[in-house]
Amino acid sequence: MKDGKHVASFYRFTRLENLDSIQSRLLNELGQLEIVGSLLLAEEGFNGSLTHTSKSLLNKGLSLIKSVTDSPDLHISESTAESNNPVFYRLKVRIRREIVNFGTPLNLDGPIGQHVDPEDWDVLMAQPDTIVLDVRNRYETEVGTFFGSKAADTEHFRNFPDFVKQELADKKSQSIAMFCTGGIRCEKASQWMIEQGFENVFQLKGGILNYLNTKSAPESTWNGECFVFDQRVTVDHELRQGGYEQCFACRHPLSDADRRNSLYVQAVSCPYCALNTSPEQKARYGERGKQVELATKRGEQHIGSRSGLSSSKKSFA
Repeated sequence: MKDGKHVASFYRFTRLENLDSIQSRLLNELGQLEIVGSLLLAEEGFNGSLTHTSKSLLNKGLSLIKSVTDSPDLHISESTAESNNPVFYRLKVRIRREIVNFGTPLNLDGPIGQHVDPEDWDVLMAQPDTIVLDVRNRYETEVGTFFGSKAADTEHFRNFPDFVKQELADKKSQSIAMFCTGGIRCEKASQWMIEQGFENVFQLKGGILNYLNTKSAPESTWNGECFVFDQRVTVDHELRQGGYEQCFACRHPLSDADRRNSLYVQAVSCPYCALNTSPEQKARYGERGKQVELATKRGEQHIGSRSGLSSSKKSFA
């Protein structure tokens, strides 16, 4: 039987001090509540996604985070996952230079783009002089995006400035309406664009997840599913687990069509990486896949499982 799991995603740019102390307390007290998930701490703020089968216990954990970070008005995007598999396997609280990797921390005293509520987003997108900009990476935009949007088409978020310089340098007087998964990348992207002289920069408040949670499917301009940085891989318009899986080797999201492709071999390769990996690598991936499957049958987590793999695509955002 599938278990419902309550998922809460959030971020906040704010000055944090004594990061070691905050990390220790959160690991201890969230652990006692048996909350699992990922939480990044930096001097510029915090970014996290946590889950529990009990909504009341998850709320206790969120109240703790609000307290230790002095963020009583923290905006939280909530969803429910129904799956036989965990959303996260364990709790991670890590200290980083940035809570989303852009190359430089956010200037907490500098301007950012104007937040636009989901209720007003479609009106802004429909304006003839508005450029609707998807600031996410290529593998995310391939899963779903807003109708009529322009993709940054980057491999990594830190490549975003290069895209703007090449594609939008002559558009500084136009309205730029940007969006990302939960809003965090737009904070840094919008500030950087303002610093470059862009005059009318807007960002979707709470990101795609907030929009999907606010807008019903019939009135929505969203097309497809939304990539998320946990074991669900994607969510649909109702924020239920979507129809994509992730390649065991390269972590690219895979549709049903991708998994029917002749280059797809379960736990070994997919159409996006099969021609770029050696026979030795494929053999290693296959053996690791077998070990993960055996560990799963025993009710254990193997170090080679999805959450244990190192990948540039899995940076939490």
